[in-house]
Amino acid sequence: EISEMSERSKQNVAHGLAWSYYVGYLKIVLPRVKKSMEEFSRANTNLLVSRKTWKLHILIPLSCDVYDDLEKADSNIQYVTDLTETTLARAGTKKRVYKHSLYSIRDEENQLWHCAVEYATPLQSLYAMSQDECAAFSREERLEQAKLFYRTLEEILKGSKECAGTYRLIVYEDSEEAETHFLSREMLWHLRQQQHEEFSLAEEHPPHAPSTILDSAELNLQLSVSDLPHPLRSDGF
Repeated sequence: EISEMSERSKQNVAHGLAWSYYVGYLKIVLPRVKKSMEEFSRANTNLLVSRKTWKLHILIPLSCDVYDDLEKADSNIQYVTDLTETTLARAGTKKRVYKHSLYSIRDEENQLWHCAVEYATPLQSLYAMSQDECAAFSREERLEQAKLFYRTLEEILKGSKECAGTYRLIVYEDSEEAETHFLSREMLWHLRQQQHEEFSLAEEHPPHAPSTILDSAELNLQLSVSDLPHPLRSDGF
């Protein structure tokens, strides 16, 4: 009965996507991120200055509007190079390659900040489902699914010891009317926050977040415990 209720309300879609993203990708790549960035930093000492930013920055636009080319999303974001690849045998595929791209972000003073960044790819599935008549997702339902995806992924990663300190989730609400360099501003705020944490600057007040940073209250879907998706079996499988 609970499973049918979740199916009707489509709550299990985002929940399943978040778990699949974690188990099938993040749990594999995140524990290797810092080693990869450390290797790159030794060869490029002038780029990755702040160790606090040696993480995978995961973009989560609530609109589910994902660009395949970040440079087209914002001209202040430029591809630099790829980090060291990880090659594993996965699900019958020999030598499957996992890699991350390093980007530079230009700030207001024309200074460059560097970080590994990519979109949360399951958002592409949510967007595609909202365009497919068979899935019957409205724009409002897609937004709720994106919020649930973020909250579920956040909780999963918080409980993952092997992924601790290896990622930064950047959730934001964008629109067609957003300014040209909206995305780079969002990313710069997060990079500055991390650098601020590393050097423990003696400031009376913490830096202000941009208006687009969303807190937990704004992302609260007001779902009761009984409404949340539950496993179909209780034996751990």
